[in-house]
Amino acid sequence: MRESQAASGLAEALRPGGVRADYQPLVDLETGQVLGYEALGRGPAGSPLSSPLDLLAAARPAGLLSEIDWAFRAAALRGALDADLGNGCTLFVNVEPDVAVGAPPEHAALLERAGAELRIVLEVTERAVISRPAELLRLVDWARDQSWGIALDDVGTNPLCLALMPFLEPDVIKLDLRIVQGRPTSEVGLIVSAVMAEAERSGATVVAEGIETEEHRQAALALGAVVGQGWLFAHPGPLPAPVQAAADTIPLLRVPGTPSEQTPFSVVRSARPMRRADKRLLLGIAMYLEEQATAWHDGPVILSTFEHQDEIDVATLKRYECLSGQGSLVIALGAGMAKEPAKGVVGAEIPLEHRLCREWSVVVVGPHYAGALVARQRTAAHDDWDFAVTHDRSLVVAAGRALLRHVAPDEQRLDEFNTSDPAG
Repeated sequence: MRESQAASGLAEALRPGGVRADYQPLVDLETGQVLGYEALGRGPAGSPLSSPLDLLAAARPAGLLSEIDWAFRAAALRGALDADLGNGCTLFVNVEPDVAVGAPPEHAALLERAGAELRIVLEVTERAVISRPAELLRLVDWARDQSWGIALDDVGTNPLCLALMPFLEPDVIKLDLRIVQGRPTSEVGLIVSAVMAEAERSGATVVAEGIETEEHRQAALALGAVVGQGWLFAHPGPLPAPVQAAADTIPLLRVPGTPSEQTPFSVVRSARPMRRADKRLLLGIAMYLEEQATAWHDGPVILSTFEHQDEIDVATLKRYECLSGQGSLVIALGAGMAKEPAKGVVGAEIPLEHRLCREWSVVVVGPHYAGALVARQRTAAHDDWDFAVTHDRSLVVAAGRALLRHVAPDEQRLDEFNTSDPAG
């Protein structure tokens, strides 16, 4: 597409009424009852940017991502309000996590009215979990403050994202259509097992996308989904008039927000007693936790803090490079940390004066395993540390979330960790 065409399409999209929303129902797979609608953005009709993906892709390099994303959000909310959707059905609205959470002035009144009259779930894609974790966590916190829900979309497109799913605590987990429509494989089994485990632990609702036939519906039920979406039930289009209020609703978990200033040590210290040890014992515990990542073949996340990159010895870098090569997402945080301190290892730089640089944390989270070591040196002059080890999943996830808030966005990260098509 020529640059002039992209500019023209963006300008057209930003005019009043330039974008619109179609709506597709989400239904109970057993009863067929409509429980909610997903708003699907549409670009200007007849434009080269009529596809919402093309429009967003053109908006990012042009510096107009926020404007286009908010135009889509506004169209979705305005259409639902005009149709008197009310709070009897749940409205799913797609958002880009790197767009500022606060509404621009021109949309503030609309957002306030929608918050009062609609039952809203913000839908984010699985790729954002890897590429923009800190921004995604800020979006999640903002949504929780509004008493809105969070849906994680396209789950299964990259198995590596499964271990990051608990950090978001989504109210709704949406299985990618390829999981439903594809043939069963061991990778599909891994994905389904992880999703079922998360849903069992948290109470999240599992939704299957891409249901086009009765066979797909039966497959979705077998995969653990209770709600479905697809052409078998309805194509995207205008909301019905009138909208029938659902007798049942998709439950929201009402997960409390977490303070952004927390560190792994402060998270665990508030719930577990501290012990004292020297660095030799802590290193042994850290290595044991890291070894658990190799024992579980489900791509766990490993997050570690260091005072400074210069403090990381060659053996540790080799270990982390090996763990990354085996399918884990390995993140090292510390002062002076390079973007990639070892091959495949994600680096996150933290100011030397930040209190995270005075802590030693190793956090390992997978779909079926969680463990963390948190430690803080008592005095800089002595090898004397306060520490705790926990396998309490909620504590481990909270400790890891405190570290993920410091990981800078990187759009190439997903491609670097991309794996094979799980549907075969």
